[in-house]
Amino acid sequence: MPAAHDFTFQTLTGQPYPLKDLAGRPFVVVNTASKCGFTPQYKALESLWRDAKDQGLVVIGVPSNDFGGQEPGSHEQIASFCELNYGVDFPMMGKVHVKGPQAHPFFKWAGAEGGFLAKPKWNFFKYLIGKDGQLADWFSSITSPESGKFKSAIAKMLAQ
Repeated sequence: MPAAHDFTFQTLTGQPYPLKDLAGRPFVVVNTASKCGFTPQYKALESLWRDAKDQGLVVIGVPSNDFGGQEPGSHEQIASFCELNYGVDFPMMGKVHVKGPQAHPFFKWAGAEGGFLAKPKWNFFKYLIGKDGQLADWFSSITSPESGKFKSAIAKMLAQ
């Protein structure tokens, strides 16, 4: 059975980021964009990362320009934007497609695992991956990382 651990991203600096290295740790994968109405969620994601990384949680940002051309920048511009505007220091990956035939295999897998509604429909879809590498839950763009529903799902993953 495929798992999130079967996929690899490239960081903004071009280094491989194999998700198998996170085996035994829960993580959140979020498709991001710098010019989106949901972009302020970076602040809450950074807060989540700082609050829960000592418990093993990893937050991973994956920029995409698939929705409204809202991530037009280069990898260097994305890194600078995230650091200067939101103090992001959680792992940021290189820009990928998250929908359609060119979608990164992780997003194809997550959408299939979660069902039709789980496929990214806009920026800031959030995928919660359990310690076993399986999709534990997912949240659409409108669910803030500060919402009770999201925080409860993270607490559940951390407790397992």
